[in-house]
Amino acid sequence: MKKKDVERFQKLLEERRDELKTAAVQSREAGLGFEQADLPDEVDLASSEAGQSLNLRLRDRELVLLKKIEKALEKIAKGDFGVCDRCGEEIGVKRLEARPVAELCIRCKEELERVEKGYAD
Repeated sequence: MKKKDVERFQKLLEERRDELKTAAVQSREAGLGFEQADLPDEVDLASSEAGQSLNLRLRDRELVLLKKIEKALEKIAKGDFGVCDRCGEEIGVKRLEARPVAELCIRCKEELERVEKGYAD
């Protein structure tokens, strides 16, 4: 992969990492809890609990993405960013543009998905 492409992906990943970290801090500062006394009836309580559950799931997904971004940045530092973890071939730039945290080339990812779905030959 060309050095300018790696630098572009590094900048993109660092920006996304910073956005996620900022959002996590803001979420923590805003607090995900609620006071039961502030909710006058069971419907309001149920609605608030559903919203809180959704916020927690979103935060969990963001933490998973943050870990993947950190791993991709480590690979950039080691010089093996854009290399498939499974077959060792280069991951295409178009795939990395769509998903910069991709760890597998498209061929290996499709093969893995077929196996996971039980469609392997």
